[in-house]
Amino acid sequence: MIFFTLFCYFALMVAALAIFLFPSFRDRVLRATVSISTAIAFFFIGIGRRLGFVSEASFQLMRDSGSGVRTFAVRHRYLLLSGMGLLIVPVLLSVTFGSGRVLFFDDWAATSDPKIEALLKGEQLVPPQPLPPEVFATAEVEQIRPLTKEGSRDWAVLDVDFRNRLLLVYKIMKEKHGYDLALLEGYRSAERQAKLAALGNTVTMAKANQSYHQYGLAADNAFYRNGKLVISEKDPWAMEGYRLYGEAAESVGLVWGGRWSFRDYGHVEYRKPGFKLSRN
Repeated sequence: MIFFTLFCYFALMVAALAIFLFPSFRDRVLRATVSISTAIAFFFIGIGRRLGFVSEASFQLMRDSGSGVRTFAVRHRYLLLSGMGLLIVPVLLSVTFGSGRVLFFDDWAATSDPKIEALLKGEQLVPPQPLPPEVFATAEVEQIRPLTKEGSRDWAVLDVDFRNRLLLVYKIMKEKHGYDLALLEGYRSAERQAKLAALGNTVTMAKANQSYHQYGLAADNAFYRNGKLVISEKDPWAMEGYRLYGEAAESVGLVWGGRWSFRDYGHVEYRKPGFKLSRN
């Protein structure tokens, strides 16, 4: 991705220099831009005429004025090129400095959420007390999440940055929304991943070493109410909780599985900077 970005930046810079240094090339680019824009405009106006939204007289007037638009653009080419530069330069600066934002055209307001600020300052949250093993071995849990009882719920083996973010989600869900979360599974060995993959796509679409679970950067979670896990997506209370859970997870920089085509509402993962997951 970085090489593609650099190539695009290099190509844009070469084109920009050619436009400003070579008048013939500049005029050609301007004429081509005006011609393409005019053609696109006439295309949609023609559709409007056929659909009855634009009268024949209006269409002829617009078509006749097309040459005037081109003449105006050529006569004021330096002004128009300067305007194009004002639009392009912020994008080029954004790519150059690698900020990932479009300068001058983006919302730079920093988060004021004290919980997020505390996380960024390194607040160390404590994992909740482990639940009894039998909670994860009920028939309902087994039906929705096969082999959950065999999963690892050891917070200590999770990536530190991911663990802090996930614990912050637990805290937000409890204090702000009144939901208690339970860790179904965190770290997952390659052997267990392969075992789950063998059960079919309804369980997981990732094979061994293709999941963030193998690197302590993912976790599956559910709600805990009245001594039982609530996982079912048919429960309106749980579905509202998943929505809030997704919002909280994304607010602290996690990816929520509820947005995937393969809906995995309880899953979150951390795309840690500098870490690249193999998909082979």
